Amino acid sequence: MNIRQLLTKRILVLDGAMGTMIQRHKLEEEDYRGAEFADWPCLVKGNNDLLSLTQPDIIADIHRAYLEAGADILETNTFNSTSISQADYQMEELVYRLNFESARIAREVAEEFTTKNPSQPRFVAGSIGPTNRTASLSPDVNRPAFRNVDFDTLVDAYAEQCKALMDGGCHLLLVETVFDTLNAKAALFAISGVFEERGEEIPVMISGTITDASGRTLSGQTPTSFAISVSHFPLLSIGFNCALGADQLRPHVQELARFSHLPVSAHPNAGLPNEMGGYDQSPEAMANLMEPFLKEGLLNIVGGCCGTTPVHIRTLVDLVARYQPRKIAEHAE
Repeated sequence: MNIRQLLTKRILVLDGAMGTMIQRHKLEEEDYRGAEFADWPCLVKGNNDLLSLTQPDIIADIHRAYLEAGADILETNTFNSTSISQADYQMEELVYRLNFESARIAREVAEEFTTKNPSQPRFVAGSIGPTNRTASLSPDVNRPAFRNVDFDTLVDAYAEQCKALMDGGCHLLLVETVFDTLNAKAALFAISGVFEERGEEIPVMISGTITDASGRTLSGQTPTSFAISVSHFPLLSIGFNCALGADQLRPHVQELARFSHLPVSAHPNAGLPNEMGGYDQSPEAMANLMEPFLKEGLLNIVGGCCGTTPVHIRTLVDLVARYQPRKIAEHAE
């Protein structure tokens, strides 16, 4: 059964945070470098995507923990695996390897679990992050017309990432944490080009992020305008993740679910960060806040973002088993 069919039958569960789990290993600079990058000319600690090359067993074990918790969809360890983001570490030439190996690791673990239980197939979503630049906004308040990236550069970077993720075995692509819809449009344009070039398509999910209480993305769009802006692309699903906890995210998901004709996803943070940048919301508290989403029939895909762990995901798996997925025809306006 393919993922489109599954989405009509039950709520699917996306995995939780990769960074949160990596932090538990308390890795140091030498752990990130490994033997291959021992003499790299700049510091690389914090480049979590690099761990797919230098600490692949850690990444595989994190994926395995989420699948053991019951997740249906794994995200690859590639949130920052574009040439634009990897430039911070002078690692642009590693982009293909980062994406390919991350996809390969996730696919290998997913296949392991699908083989054990064919009645619950597991899927790998290639994580495509927003990059650390924005095509719509100036990073310099004194020069509002200035941009530190252009559309064509974003397209080239995303195309490179997309090809490697597909080569590595991803079942899906996930354009996530979209704060600037022009960046997302570049990603979708790049994906379209890669699909045409290869003569092969895989489903594409998209997930934006509402950055504050204004109820808008960083580039100023409401949930409805965000959905309209990407409606030209044949998406598998649309949703929101990151920035907010479940309670703050709910009204924005409600708006999206009222408008969109697509399956809707939500993978919020485990609450808001504390003064140390950590997340304190327990799995039970998060599940209690997510249950109204399910009672209202808002969701087809649910998961966790920053601060969530396999225990959070297990709690969500148990919760969603009691509810039916959102009926698209009944909700879309």
